[in-house]
Amino acid sequence: MSSTARPDDGGTSKSSAPGVSAADPLAPLAALPGVPEAVESVRKSVDRAYGHRIMRRRSSEVSAEAALRGARGTAAVEGVDWALEEVRRRSDFSVDEEARTVGAALRVTAEAGQLLDIWPQSPLRVLARLHLVAAGGVSAKDTVGRPRRPGEPVQGPDIGVDLPGADEVAARLDGLAQLISGNTSAPALVASSVVHGELQVLRPFGSFNGQVARAAERVVLISSGLDPKAICPAEVGHAELGHEEYTAALAGYASGTPEGMSEWIAHCGRAVELGVRESTAVCEAMQRGAA
Repeated sequence: MSSTARPDDGGTSKSSAPGVSAADPLAPLAALPGVPEAVESVRKSVDRAYGHRIMRRRSSEVSAEAALRGARGTAAVEGVDWALEEVRRRSDFSVDEEARTVGAALRVTAEAGQLLDIWPQSPLRVLARLHLVAAGGVSAKDTVGRPRRPGEPVQGPDIGVDLPGADEVAARLDGLAQLISGNTSAPALVASSVVHGELQVLRPFGSFNGQVARAAERVVLISSGLDPKAICPAEVGHAELGHEEYTAALAGYASGTPEGMSEWIAHCGRAVELGVRESTAVCEAMQRGAA
């Protein structure tokens, strides 16, 4: 699915998917009703953000702010909705469960940007690393950085989707790895949505699955070339759209129906656009001298 980045490819990625045509595994999803429109809307939104005059001189500051806001957003999706300034000022993230959730969000969001070169060749290694960063020191040592085994529990908020067994998880993770390492002309929005949805539905780890899934979505959006400077935090949008809409769209992905898949991809597109809006507001504040 994601991976090989081509800055001039209009936000497409290179890859391949379980259970779909070997020639171009994600092509059927990219052609679903409403998906081309969502892809085009996201592309235009991202292009406008990259065209902002602040991006010429202060893009690294915008990226840093987007990472902070993305971390806050991914924690909010997990039910820990702290004010941005609270996330910014805190230094101790070990005092209670809420603080540990926010601390994990900050760590995993920061780590995602360090794993872009590894992702295309070793996606499962990246996922293990993301879980290690999120769960290290929080979850039981022998469960960190590896997929869950039969009978092991899964912690996290209810997402309204049945939990697959460990054997199914292992098989589908292998399929996802082949997808990422394969070859497709599907747009980055489609690829990132599939990675996010698959990981969230599978919940392959004993904890922090949502944060890992959204970090992987971030990796795909960046490495695909759609958002190379990481200024479009989809996590912000997922939080803003709310838990109810998130789980409803995720149920559509889990159903595997064309309608459900289309709605999930469109939902992820709206999340990216809301993330773009957030970073555009940051650029505007910088331009006014307010940030």
